[in-house]
This record gives sequence, structure tokens and C-alpha cells, in this order.
Amino acid sequence: MNLPQFTYHPDPVSSGSVQPSTNTCISCDQARGYIYVGPVYAVEDYEACICPWCIADGSAHQRLGATFIDEDSIGLDAEEELDEALVTELSQRTPGFNGWQQERWFTHCNDAGEFIGRAGHTELLALGVEAMTAVQDATGLEEGPQWHRFFSALDKDHGPTAYLFRCRHCSTLGAYQDNH
Repeated sequence: MNLPQFTYHPDPVSSGSVQPSTNTCISCDQARGYIYVGPVYAVEDYEACICPWCIADGSAHQRLGATFIDEDSIGLDAEEELDEALVTELSQRTPGFNGWQQERWFTHCNDAGEFIGRAGHTELLALGVEAMTAVQDATGLEEGPQWHRFFSALDKDHGPTAYLFRCRHCSTLGAYQDNH
């Protein structure tokens, strides 16, 4: 069974937000082979029990009152004019991702960016200069010893960790980082 497509989180399996699983979805009562393991904002605690299909079609939000991205975390600089329908799609029908601290979602060109994934020093080197520059810009650190110490310490799995996004319109990379 093919996973549903998510406009703003194109590969939730590689980002770690969706995993192969035999768990039954609490929303549709089906075991479809994958389960969402990212953050869920709801009155009840829903851990590893919602399938990606119920996120994509909005039924998990309708049945459980669940959202997957905190609306207040959308936009790193609050300079973008975001349409209410976009915020609804992002918060109610898009898998979120786990961060060490409160997640934030990059916006650019008056739209939300696509979540690429978590990155550490090794991943940023593989992604190239544009990705490294996006993280450096997000830190506010100038080129020099402080930046190089921070860059060397970045770790995808243990923190500090960078989170990368790509603008859907102009392909600009955006990032933020947090500490474990």
C-alpha cells in the first residue's frame, strides 16, 4: 500500500515521523503497515497509534481532535502572510516531526516549506554549502571559532540538531537548530 502524499512533508519515512508498524490506528481501526510517531497535540495521549492515511485525509483531526504541528510554531520569522487554509493543512493534515525543543516550521514565499529532515554535521556536509549556510544564518553566528565549534557539535540524533526545509517555490533552504 502506497503512503499518502504530503505537500509539506514529502518523505515522512526517511525523516523518521512515520515508521513501519503492525500497530492498529486508533482513528480508523486498521493496521496498514505504517504508523505516525511524531508529535500529537490533543487532549488524550496518542503515541504511535495514528496511521498516515488518517492524518492525510483529516479524519484523525476530526475524530480525535488531534493536530500534528503546533499552529504557533509555523513561520520562523513571522514575516510571511500565510493563508488560513495552509495553516489548517499543515497543522491538521501533515505529519510533524520530533525535535529536542518546540518544533518550528520554516515559511518562505508566503507558503510553508517542505520538511527535509534532521541534520547534524555529517548530513550538512553531504547536503553542501547551501544547507550549511542556512543553518549558520539561523544561528546568527559569524564565520569563526564559535560557529565552527557549533557546526562540529551538530548531531542528527543527539543534539544540537539542525532541521532543514526547502521553499516549494524558489527552492531556498531554511533551517533552525535546537539543543538536547
